[in-house]
Amino acid sequence: MYEYYPLLIVGGIIGLMSAIFIAAYFSIKDKKEAIGFDRNMRDGEIIKRLAKYARPHLKSFILVLVIMLLSISYDIISPTLVGNIEEMIKDEFVFSELLLYVAVYAGILAVSLVCTYIQAMILQKTGQKILSALREDLFIHIESLSHNQLHEMPVGKLVTRVTNDTNAISMLFTNILVNLVKNIFVIFGVVGAMLMLNYGFTLMVLCFAPFIALFTVIFRKFSRKAYREVKDGTTDINTFLSENLSGMKIIQIFNREDRKMSEFEQKNQKLKSAKYRQIFVFGIFRPMVYMLYITSVLCLLYLGARGYIKNTVFMGQTVTSGVVVSFYMYITKFFNPIQSLAEQFNWLQSAFASAEKIFSVIDIVPEIVDSPDATELTEVKGEIEFQNVWFAYEGENWVLKDVSFKVNAGETVAFCGSTGSGKTTILALICRNYDIQKGRILIDGRDIKTIKISSLRSHFGQMLQDVFLFSGTIRSNILLNKDGVTDEEVLSACRYVNADKLIDKLKDGLDEKVMERGSNFSAGQRQLISFARTIIHKPEIMILDEATANIDTETEILIQDSLEKLMNIGTLLIVAHRLSTIRNADRIIYLSHGEIIESGTHTELLEKQGRYYELYKLQQDKAALS
Repeated sequence: MYEYYPLLIVGGIIGLMSAIFIAAYFSIKDKKEAIGFDRNMRDGEIIKRLAKYARPHLKSFILVLVIMLLSISYDIISPTLVGNIEEMIKDEFVFSELLLYVAVYAGILAVSLVCTYIQAMILQKTGQKILSALREDLFIHIESLSHNQLHEMPVGKLVTRVTNDTNAISMLFTNILVNLVKNIFVIFGVVGAMLMLNYGFTLMVLCFAPFIALFTVIFRKFSRKAYREVKDGTTDINTFLSENLSGMKIIQIFNREDRKMSEFEQKNQKLKSAKYRQIFVFGIFRPMVYMLYITSVLCLLYLGARGYIKNTVFMGQTVTSGVVVSFYMYITKFFNPIQSLAEQFNWLQSAFASAEKIFSVIDIVPEIVDSPDATELTEVKGEIEFQNVWFAYEGENWVLKDVSFKVNAGETVAFCGSTGSGKTTILALICRNYDIQKGRILIDGRDIKTIKISSLRSHFGQMLQDVFLFSGTIRSNILLNKDGVTDEEVLSACRYVNADKLIDKLKDGLDEKVMERGSNFSAGQRQLISFARTIIHKPEIMILDEATANIDTETEILIQDSLEKLMNIGTLLIVAHRLSTIRNADRIIYLSHGEIIESGTHTELLEKQGRYYELYKLQQDKAALS
């Protein structure tokens, strides 16, 4: 065997240096290529941002590291013990010495198992804390986005970010990270133990290092791309399901099931293909590493047999059967972590791909934010003023053009006009759901941009045409988690807006279950609940946007009575197509193409016989025909 040692020395050194060079070269190359991708982050950036969430739990990770070092003692020491046992049995068998070896072996194994259990428990708890913090930050950030930004992002995409992607990152902290570190420690520990046992065999094993490094770097490159495709495919399917399950009634009414099934099949096939590519990449990597393992074992057996038969001595080390047995176990323990690293890299790419998706959402800068000098709005009288307001949702497609008007405190003002004239936009701008491009909007003489958004909106109560009810009960939908409100106060609010007539008919009253989006209630019933919800929060300014649209005549009478009561509470702004609901307003503003055409009371506008008069006359004629 002596003649092979120069080759092994040179090969081992070259192999080790080549592995370091390959890993460093491809790491730098990957970083350069990653910069060119749109929204694809470098690993260093992802790790840095994830570390922010791990930093508060640094003590737990240090404790896990210490426990991990104890747990890997079994992997480092057990092959040497087995080799010593083999030597003892072959040369001079002593039963008491065998029992001692077995006791030490069992003790190390027991310590390793206990440490592994404790380590897993600590990591699971710590990982869930990190996951909870990340998910909370993500949801809070989504809440801070403007209506315009939320409209641009499909609901299914956001749901995927908060659920699927955060779970993938949870695996990073509870499993992937610790096993990566553990496997690296095991590899270095095993190499150190092998060097102490036999230099020649160790150098032989290191000859395979450059191939392992090359396969790992190539795998990392292709697996990241494959995981990105899987994440994108999953997002597409979730988005498709979110939209089409919500609109399933329309799909069935228009008999479009086959068409939607075809669209789903395309997205499903795209995800399946991405999954296949991911499996293919992983399916090539692991067998190649296993091939290197088998090759190294064959080399060990060949060189070990020659050295044992010829009784070769090199650097004072004799090749014995015990050394060969120990090295066989060490080679297994050297390659097992590498094969495990393949799986860990697989999950790591998934976690990093998910992190890219999550941080891409977090990096979206909210369009509407508090100005640095914004203050709270404490007392509100309810005076509203628009001063030369210009607004467009996109570019210079102006929805409002130089609009100016003033609403006095406690006044009821109605907006009417054709579809697209800017009525609903005016109400949205008052609450800063959007920001104007030109002009000013004042509340009690203060520019709304100088008021904190949360403080501003807390003084508004909004009743919209499309009432949204959450899953729960009628009580929870009226209160919306408002504390310190008794059932009597809730019922009093319901009576004030005539919602008590609905609740009295229900078996469980306020505890009646509300299904998703309030689908078990009619449009009129949902509107009455919305009225009660607004009243219970005691707003100084109330907004009604088409609150009487799409409801039956009986419910309209109840709502009309409620409107008259609401006019006595505070400032009331109404958008309505049914002019019968706004004839008692203090002032009516008629809009057309984003400009104010007429303004006055119901009687004054009829006397002018302008656009309002024409609209009123048209509705009267329709009512007569009905």
